[in-house]
Amino acid sequence: MAIKHIAIIRMSAMGDVAISVPVLNAFTEQYPDVKITFLTRPMFAPMFSHLPNCKVFTPDLNGKHKGFWGLFRLYKDLKKMNIDAIADIHNVLRTKILKSFFLFSKTPFYQIDKGRREKKALTQAKNKVFKQLKPSYQRYADVFAKLGFPILLEKKYFSPQPYLSDKIKKILSSEKNIGIAPFASHLGKEYPFYDMENDVIHKLSENFPNSKIFIFGGGNHQKQLVEKISTSLPNVENMIGAFSFQEELQLISRLDIMVAMDSGNAHLSAMYGVPTVTLWGVTHPFAGFYPYEQPKENALLADREKFKLIPTSVYGNKYPVGYERAIKTITAEQILSKITKTLKKISYKI
Repeated sequence: MAIKHIAIIRMSAMGDVAISVPVLNAFTEQYPDVKITFLTRPMFAPMFSHLPNCKVFTPDLNGKHKGFWGLFRLYKDLKKMNIDAIADIHNVLRTKILKSFFLFSKTPFYQIDKGRREKKALTQAKNKVFKQLKPSYQRYADVFAKLGFPILLEKKYFSPQPYLSDKIKKILSSEKNIGIAPFASHLGKEYPFYDMENDVIHKLSENFPNSKIFIFGGGNHQKQLVEKISTSLPNVENMIGAFSFQEELQLISRLDIMVAMDSGNAHLSAMYGVPTVTLWGVTHPFAGFYPYEQPKENALLADREKFKLIPTSVYGNKYPVGYERAIKTITAEQILSKITKTLKKISYKI
């Protein structure tokens, strides 16, 4: 049976969903006649709005589709959509249960190989195997190959810049637009905010007085931290809670540079081909989560001579006592120098 309609599953997290976008850009170009239904959170839908023949479907995992029988109802709902095959690029317990239903009806269902054994070897303290692992976007593409849709990724598949709303047009600078995402989900991945504020953001504000510096993050606590900076520095804008996610993407797509931790915002900017400088603490690009098509020199890494167990985990949630300070071996001078050199390269190209 010819596969004409594929359901793709990746519910979270934001960065992992963003990593899938270049793969989908390539897929829709190379297989324009195949319909896609992407199962994810409703918030993430704007990432896929430019894709032809693609719609986002959000399961009600706290209601109708909760639990074993809820997943059976999800299976029935997807069958009603005439889904021919499933590409599971999440591979969690929930999707494993869903897989059993689809295999019973002989619907092709392939799951991502997350490389758990390799990642364990990379992050373990003893007998660490320190080598580059397969990029996550390539692991996603491998799932489509199993379905009979090999994806060529020889060229860059960035997303097109979305149309700008009037609100975003008004805040953009005619000089440089600099994005900074100073927060991360775990302490071991986050540059100390006090140092980022005083040694990086303040210096950038002074060095680029006619440019705009946009600070990204989420939640009330982070918003309050950034508010103190934006009220004291005229060219710093607090983006936390200021706009819809769709408008945030519009802004991110027009940045001249994004500075981020090993976090979701790095993948959002990379999705648009925005030069992205990343700071790495207890995690490492070797795990496969380096932002799409970013030059390796844009990664600023913690000192592995002083912190030999890096990477201590894939997600940054596990590390020995004291390793939360590893990221501080990246100096503010290194960060500022990398930003300045990157912006000069952009100006030279223009």
